[in-house]
Amino acid sequence: MAAAPGPGFLALKAVPLSGSPPDPRRQRRRLNKNKKKNWNKHSDIAAVEEFLEDVRQQERVSGGLVSEKTDENLFFVDTGDETKDLLHNKGKVKPLRIDLILQSDSKVPVPKDILAYQIPNSRKVRKKAEREERLGIIPRKQRLLYARLRNPVAKKKVVPNNNPARDFYDLWSTASPLDKELEGKDTWFLEQTKKIRLKRPHKLNQKPSQLPAIEVIAPGGSYNPTFESHQALLLEAHQVEFKRQRAEEKIRRQVAFPPSEELPTKESVLGELCQGLLVDSDGEEQEGRPKADGEEAECGPVWNAVCRVKKTERERKKEKMIRKEKHRLKAQKAARQKQQDLFRLRSIKGEVNQLELKLEKRKVKRKAKQKAEANKPRRLGHLKYEDPDLEVKLSDELAGTLRVLKPEGSILSDRFKSLQKRNLIEARIRAKFKRKHKLKYVEKRAFREVTL
Repeated sequence: MAAAPGPGFLALKAVPLSGSPPDPRRQRRRLNKNKKKNWNKHSDIAAVEEFLEDVRQQERVSGGLVSEKTDENLFFVDTGDETKDLLHNKGKVKPLRIDLILQSDSKVPVPKDILAYQIPNSRKVRKKAEREERLGIIPRKQRLLYARLRNPVAKKKVVPNNNPARDFYDLWSTASPLDKELEGKDTWFLEQTKKIRLKRPHKLNQKPSQLPAIEVIAPGGSYNPTFESHQALLLEAHQVEFKRQRAEEKIRRQVAFPPSEELPTKESVLGELCQGLLVDSDGEEQEGRPKADGEEAECGPVWNAVCRVKKTERERKKEKMIRKEKHRLKAQKAARQKQQDLFRLRSIKGEVNQLELKLEKRKVKRKAKQKAEANKPRRLGHLKYEDPDLEVKLSDELAGTLRVLKPEGSILSDRFKSLQKRNLIEARIRAKFKRKHKLKYVEKRAFREVTL
C-alpha cells in the first residue's frame, strides 16, 4: 500500500524496467499499412538492407556473387613449387604481393561513359554515308586526298639569309614585297582573301571641318587693346546679347496671359458651345417631314446618299460603254500628241537645253551653299551647337599690365567647345543630377544631448 504524497511533493508513477515484460493489458497500436507513407516508417527492412550490403560487398571484393563463381576463380593451389603450381592451377601464375597491393580495392566495373560514344548528328551522318555507298559517291575529303596524291605540291625552296647573292630589300620602300606575287590576280579575290587592303573611301581622308583647332581671338580681346578694336569687340558682344534678349522677349510674349479686354466672357463661351445646335422652326419642320418628288434638288447630299436608287442593268452597260469611249479618246489624243511632237523637235531641243541650264545653275548654287556651310557646325545629336559667350572686358575693367589682369573663361571648356564646333563630337550639356529618394535628416543622439 503506497503512502499518499505530502502537500509539497509530486506524485510519481511506477515505471517498469527495460527487461520487464510489457503489460498484457496494454493494446497494440493498429497501423494502416496500405498507405505508402507508412511503409518505410513502420516496416522492418533491416534484413533486406543487410542482404543488399552483402551483395555489394561481394561485388567489390570478387566482382560478382560468390555463389556464381567457380572454384578456379576463387582459389588457387599453393604447393611451394612453381612447376606444380602451374600444373594444378592450369597455367595460372600466383600473383605477386606488389601486384595485389596495386590492384584496385573494388572490382565493380567503371560505368560506361555514354557521352564518349555519342556523335553529333549521328543519324544524319549515317544516312549520308549509306546513301554515298549505295550510289557510289566518293566523299569530298577522299577526293581532296586523291587530288593531293595525284598532284603533290612542290615545296618552295627557302633562300637562306646568309646568301650574299640575294636581292637587296629596301626596308623603307612603299611597295609591298607581295606586289610581284599579286600582279595579274583578281582584285575582288585579293580583297576577300585579305591579301590586299580595301580601298579607303575618299571622304574618310577629309576633315569634318576646315576650321583651325585653335582660333585666334579678336584684337579687342588683348590685355591692352587699341580703342577701335576694343569698341568693335564690344559692339559684337552687344549684338549677341541683343539677339538673345529679342528671342527671350518673343517667347515671353507667346506664353504671356492675354489682357483682360481679350478674355472670353460667359456670353461668348455659351455662344461657342451652342453654335450649330440652334435651328429656326422652319428648318425643323423641313427636317421632320418627308420630301416630295419635286424637292429632290433641295434634298442635299445627305438625302441623296440615303435615298439612292439601284441602277438597272441597262444603265450599267451604258456607263461601261461611256468609260471605254473615254479611254479610247484619251489614247487617240496621246498618239496624236506624239505624232505632233515629231514636227516640233527643234523646240523640244530648246526646252531640254533650258532645263539643263537650269539644273546646272542649281548644281552651282548647291555647291556654293555646301562650301559656305562646310565650316559651320552641323547638328550631330539632338542638341544644336551654341556659340560660347564672348570673353570681353569693359572699358573700366581693362588692365595695363599682365600682373593685374584677371583671367576669364576656362581652357578646358574652350577646347570642349572647339571640338563641338569642328564637328568632332556632338553638342552636349552637363547632365543634371536627379536624386532618386528625398534626403532624410536625422538628429543624432549625441548632438541632441549637446543641444539640450
